[in-house]
Amino acid sequence: MSVRAKRVSATREQILVAAERLFAEHGLTVSNRQISEAAGQGNNFAVGYHFGTKTDLVRAIMHSHQEQIERHRLRMLGQVAESTDLRVWASCLVRPYTEHLAALGSPSWFARFAAQVATDPMLRAIMIDEALLRPSLLRVIEGLHACLPALPEEVRRERSDMARLLIEHVCAERERALAEGTGTPRATWDDTATGLIDALVGQWLAPVTNAPVMNA
Repeated sequence: MSVRAKRVSATREQILVAAERLFAEHGLTVSNRQISEAAGQGNNFAVGYHFGTKTDLVRAIMHSHQEQIERHRLRMLGQVAESTDLRVWASCLVRPYTEHLAALGSPSWFARFAAQVATDPMLRAIMIDEALLRPSLLRVIEGLHACLPALPEEVRRERSDMARLLIEHVCAERERALAEGTGTPRATWDDTATGLIDALVGQWLAPVTNAPVMNA
């Protein structure tokens, strides 16, 4: 790699890290100028030059993390085979994410960044493309649903949405507490995953009262 290519790569990485932190801490309305300044770039157009639009920047951040989460998930899938244990599949849903967050150390910003993206109507499609439609995750969801044959389809969809929100926001809150040095309910990310898995298994196995009618 040439000196110039190394410099460009380093600049892109600085921008990605600065953008992820600012988006996590201040929301997605942070400007390219603020990101450039936080990344130590004298040129206020550095973000646009290296990444294009804010949508492209958000996608690049998501992609950089999802590739690593994917490796954790594929490893776990290789170990579960055709398990019929709901807890095993819930673990495949939760632990690739929490293992990645643990590997980032503290402070980290990705969980809070991801929670911001998930609630943004314009950018949520990026999360769907980069994370929710990956074949490995779809295989996990298929395994989960196979363990719940009696659960109505509309309830499975509803509880899958609940599961996503629970994972996103529990992890984002833990990350925030770690960054601020305040207390957390669980000592480690591994323990946090265990608590999430317990909650999700209980949620999926909960009785169904007046099942909703699924909208088209």
